[in-house]
Amino acid sequence: MGLTVKATIASFGGKLFKLSHPSTSTGTDMAVNLYLPPQALKSSTKVPVLIYLSGLTCTPENCSEKGFFQHGASKRGVAIVYPDTSPRGLNLPGEKDSWDFGEGAGFYVDATQEPFSKGYKMDTYITRELPSVLFGADSEFGKYLDAERVSITGHSMGGHGALSLYLKNPGMYKSVSAFAPIANPCECAWGKKAFGGYLGEENKEEWKKHDATELIKGEKWRGHKDARVLVDVGTADNFYKQGQLLPENFEKAVKEAGVEGVTVRYQEDYDHSYYFMASFSDEHVDHAAKYLGIL
Repeated sequence: MGLTVKATIASFGGKLFKLSHPSTSTGTDMAVNLYLPPQALKSSTKVPVLIYLSGLTCTPENCSEKGFFQHGASKRGVAIVYPDTSPRGLNLPGEKDSWDFGEGAGFYVDATQEPFSKGYKMDTYITRELPSVLFGADSEFGKYLDAERVSITGHSMGGHGALSLYLKNPGMYKSVSAFAPIANPCECAWGKKAFGGYLGEENKEEWKKHDATELIKGEKWRGHKDARVLVDVGTADNFYKQGQLLPENFEKAVKEAGVEGVTVRYQEDYDHSYYFMASFSDEHVDHAAKYLGIL
């Protein structure tokens, strides 16, 4: 079975589609929102795609309602995909015990630990299944979307997801950007909790395979001259102050690895909220558009 359209909403001259589909990765129905800019609806030419990964507790609704990505996307002719943050409805033990682990907090990894190995396969879902569902021959939206021109972005946990999936899969995405990402999850409380629960407390080497700060130091990226990475962090972000984000560790790793094409910006007085994201979403769309061949 393919995509089911739950709602269609006009937005900045384009259309936002609220969709769902049965997932083989998670064993559940998955919600996903898709924004098609006016250029997609008024032309037979396919448009490039920017995947946006959300943060802890979020659904596809949060950013599509409050992030204002559609504004920049409508100007540049970019489709935006808003996936969910975890499976929902598995009813696993401990799945709903806390807001920063389990439902709404899949951390964009494939869990190996019981009971979460049954369905918490968000890496596979984002990188393999969702593209086939959206871009495949059976998709009614495939005629609009250019599967060869895809970039990725995200916020907080989703910023971690965007950076790690980009760095793990060179060539899959044309560029990456992130708002307030959990940039070194192996070293922060959120990441230790998630990686311990999904990947195993003792499997610290496995953790590193999903940590942007560790990945950027690897052979795939060491000495890279065109990394195409943009990161924004607000200086008034309480989670930054608490040491959950650790962008300074990522910056240090970038420098030590001799990687070029990474920009980390500290935005004075901005916090962790959608006010922050809405203020700079146009710039993140433009970052993607540059490498998607539009600018």
